[in-house]
Amino acid sequence: MSRTRPDTLTLPEVLAEIRMSRAAFYRMRARGKAPKCLKLPNGQIRVRRSDLDAWFDGCEVPTC
Repeated sequence: MSRTRPDTLTLPEVLAEIRMSRAAFYRMRARGKAPKCLKLPNGQIRVRRSDLDAWFDGCEVPTC
């Protein structure tokens, strides 16, 4: 069984997907507006695919 998408994404992968700079992401994270993150013991950040998808769903705005 092959997977097309990993369960967790590295920060550079997340930034590329949402087309955002690292600085903007950390500002958003400080405000509590970023997707849920995992911080590994080595300090690296990971984001679960399901959390990123849920965050995208939450960004949806209703049409007029």
